[in-house]
Amino acid sequence: MTSWPATSTPPDGEATAERVFTALADPTRRAILAALASGGPATATDLAVRLPITRQAIAKHLALLAEAGLVTAEPGERRRVRYRVCSAPMQVAQQFLAALARDWDGPLDALKDHLDRHALGSV
Repeated sequence: MTSWPATSTPPDGEATAERVFTALADPTRRAILAALASGGPATATDLAVRLPITRQAIAKHLALLAEAGLVTAEPGERRRVRYRVCSAPMQVAQQFLAALARDWDGPLDALKDHLDRHALGSV
């Protein structure tokens, strides 16, 4: 794992954000998450009907999404497991990005002001 400069996000929030970003790095997992968000809870079989991927591959991706906390498994009828989107980890990732933006906004604004003053002085 790469060590980056700390943001103002608590360490457990950074770990959650890392899991979310890792899970969402894959376009298939993003498509599965989008399908669950738009269509509601579904089984791997339900998702295989909607997406161009096998049920077995969807099940593997759902396991990774569940490890990241992005979906929760609910027992359904006849031992079928339905998956539902869990937004809490995404909110932590959003907070991480907001903190990162805040940490960078001040220095970037100062650099812009410095460059603007320098450009005006050289005209």
